[in-house]
This record gives sequence, C-alpha cells and structure tokens, in this order.
Amino acid sequence: MGKDTIADIITSIRNADMNGRGTVLIPCTNITENIAKMLLREGFIENVRKHREGGNLFLVLTLPYRRNRKGSSKTRLNLKRISTPGLRIYSNYQQIPRILGGMGIVIISTSRGIMTDREARLERIGGEVLCYIW
Repeated sequence: MGKDTIADIITSIRNADMNGRGTVLIPCTNITENIAKMLLREGFIENVRKHREGGNLFLVLTLPYRRNRKGSSKTRLNLKRISTPGLRIYSNYQQIPRILGGMGIVIISTSRGIMTDREARLERIGGEVLCYIW
C-alpha cells in the first residue's frame, strides 16, 4: 500500500472484480469506511464487515460476482480515481459531472464529509472529486 489510500482501495476492488474473487480485504480508515458504506448503499457491493487481524483493523468487502453462460467472468465494477495527491480536482455543485447520465456515481469530499454527487447537488455544496464509479 502506498501513500494514496483511495487509489489503493480502488485498485484492490478493481483487481478482485476482474479476477472473480468474492471478497476484498482493505485497511480500515475513516475515508475507506465511508467509501465502503457508500458503495454498499448504492448497490455496488453486497456486504461490508470489520475484521481484526494481528492488532490491525480491516474492512472485508463482499463483491457481487456474476458468470455468463459460457463460464467466463464479467466485470461489473468500473472505478476511476480522479483527484490525486499531485493534482487535486475541485468542482462546485453546478459543475459536478454526471456519469452515464446519472447511472454511475461520483464520490466527493466536501466540508460536510464524503458524499455522492446526488447528495452534494441536493445540499448545494461542492468539493474535491475523488472518484467515478459505474
């Protein structure tokens, strides 16, 4: 794990989804816990639970896993990191992008906490655009 924890958890989830694994183990921080709760609420993951291993606290995310008729796995999650530690991307509530016409979500870090694009538009608040999920 590097210094960009959000990119690390996005990469872990994306890799587990591509490999067809059902669970992902990520370090538990306030940011990762809030992002995992949002993914659960929006239906992108099935379950979130905390796991303590050797004095460290981890989140165990259960991913939905589908197979098509031919037996090959199909990825369901598309995650893209937008704002990085080297280049922060900020947006006001009017210019928050819509992913697939509202089918995907944008996770934004605001002064009132981490929220989705819909919540930020309702509260008329902008912030740092963390990632896109569709």
